[in-house]
Amino acid sequence: MKPWWALGLALLAGVALVRLPLLWAGALLGGTAVLILSIIQPLFAMGLALLLAPFGAYEARAFTASPLDSGQLFFFFTLALWLARGMRQRRIVLPKTPLTVPLLLFIYITLITLLDVPSLSFGLKEVAKWVEMLLLIWMALDLTADLPPRRAPWILFGMLALAALGQGLFGIYQFVWRGEAPEHFMVLGRFYRAFGTFDQPNPYGGYMNLAAMLSLGALVGVVSNQRSVISGQWRKLVTAYWLLLTDHWILMTGLVTAVTLTGVLVSWSRGAWLGLVGGTAVLVLFLPRKRWQGAALLLAAGVALGGLLLVGTYFNRLPAGVMERITSGFTQDLSMTDVRGVDITDTNFAVVERLAHWQAALGMARDNLWLGVGFGNYEPVYPDYRLINWAAPLGHAHNYYLNLLAETGVLGLAAYVLFWTAVFWQNIVLLRRLNWPQRGLALGLLAAWTALAVHQLVDKLYVNNIYIHLGVMLGLQQVLFREVKRDA
Repeated sequence: MKPWWALGLALLAGVALVRLPLLWAGALLGGTAVLILSIIQPLFAMGLALLLAPFGAYEARAFTASPLDSGQLFFFFTLALWLARGMRQRRIVLPKTPLTVPLLLFIYITLITLLDVPSLSFGLKEVAKWVEMLLLIWMALDLTADLPPRRAPWILFGMLALAALGQGLFGIYQFVWRGEAPEHFMVLGRFYRAFGTFDQPNPYGGYMNLAAMLSLGALVGVVSNQRSVISGQWRKLVTAYWLLLTDHWILMTGLVTAVTLTGVLVSWSRGAWLGLVGGTAVLVLFLPRKRWQGAALLLAAGVALGGLLLVGTYFNRLPAGVMERITSGFTQDLSMTDVRGVDITDTNFAVVERLAHWQAALGMARDNLWLGVGFGNYEPVYPDYRLINWAAPLGHAHNYYLNLLAETGVLGLAAYVLFWTAVFWQNIVLLRRLNWPQRGLALGLLAAWTALAVHQLVDKLYVNNIYIHLGVMLGLQQVLFREVKRDA
């Protein structure tokens, strides 16, 4: 049977392109290309979801009437393509992973907490984030099943890196040339804290940290792999290192690493910087296969960094704003004191505000120990627990562990810890069994999970579609685990 319908659609499209204005014609042509490429390879749609996901906050501000942002739309588009592909093949695959059961357990407990809550819509919105993460894990595994095993994880990494690269470059532009930044974002007298399309520097810094740690691990992986390839050229040392420096994989991962690390720094987020330190320390510790070597390397790196800071301070080579951010800021952020009755000044406002929200979360947890006030319901319940002078709920407690304890109680927090314990355990298993360069991806993922865990001591990062990025990263870890099981 001849595809007359396809010929008819082509003729209609040709007529539309001729008659439509240039902008609409370009949109039609581009949309058709995206549709065709996505049908051919649904990973293309997933890559677009990653690319557009960080624009959620910007779109919510610009288009308040829209129920879904473009990142969410492309997530559902990818989901529809995945399901359609499964139905065409007469099989819907739900891949088995070590993370499925603990993640489903966490989702189940969060749903139980919603049985009697002030706002069911707030709760379901939070549950949906974790369901999306689980679906992304399954889709990443299934959609890469037919790809060459050694290439599949690098395709996912490339999608993640490309999305982060754009945000990193935009953040650097904002830091140097300002763009549209509020005056209170000014630092060092002339620069402005970067926030990308997140509208806030702290979640932007957390997002860039995830990308920076993964890219740094990938860079270590490709460099280590290339060194092993050229190790026999020791008599031609100059030639060997020239090959090392001009390798296209090293150049690409090096560019992404440099941009994303810079993005973390210019966010001027203490939480992101703290996460960066924690993630980098874990990366160094697990870099050698023998832990004692990693510990020695970490100790040497710590001594070297401490020495540089002391020298810089002694000779006044570090800006005062940077030193204040590094020293007093961290200790203030992680302090836990009663702030009722504290005199509020411009200097301590941010710290006191955070501690006031911590105290409100602890009050919720004391009154609702086992199942909390309901997942996602910190904001609706906040007026009953707020401290004087702190009427605005700010959406969360600025400490995700306290926030989760308040919303889901001891059971929810325990399920959350169990899930991430499974993630870390699986990652450490991968580090033992993988070889370079894939081992570099596992190393970067471990550093990223550490940076996330540390940063969430002072913030909540499951915002502005960051969970889409996290879902694909978790999917990448499962693809690596599948490779290990296949080679076993």
